[in-house]
Amino acid sequence: MESEQLPMDLLLLADPDEHMIETYIHNGIIYKLLEDEKVLGISVLVPRSGATVEIVNIAIAENAQGKGFGTRLLQYTIHAARQAGYLHLKVGTGNSSLNQLAFYQKSGFRIVGVLRDYFIKHYNEPIFENGIPCRDMIMLEMDLNE
Repeated sequence: MESEQLPMDLLLLADPDEHMIETYIHNGIIYKLLEDEKVLGISVLVPRSGATVEIVNIAIAENAQGKGFGTRLLQYTIHAARQAGYLHLKVGTGNSSLNQLAFYQKSGFRIVGVLRDYFIKHYNEPIFENGIPCRDMIMLEMDLNE
């Protein structure tokens, strides 16, 4: 995606640190959800070890949220990972990201671990969601061969 302008405004909805986005964006496979040639959503998959790939960023424009676009984009991303031959799909989200935790679990992901103090160690500015400090990354995974 070097030649195209990255929709940084969308990427920042899911990851509030532009420097962190720069650490993974150029290693990722980027999918866009378009409507009338306007980018409403974006997801970024980064290959990990073996047959595992991780969703490192997925976001829907604020004015398009709550309309099913997130579910559509996630289902497409899952399908693309499966079609590419991956067996495991991971995603991480903050301990304070209550809606996202529910969203991923409703979509078939299961909690597999916690990276304690991830957001404290890797982000310069504190993050708060739902009145909760975002400290830990909750890791979820889906087996794609099921």
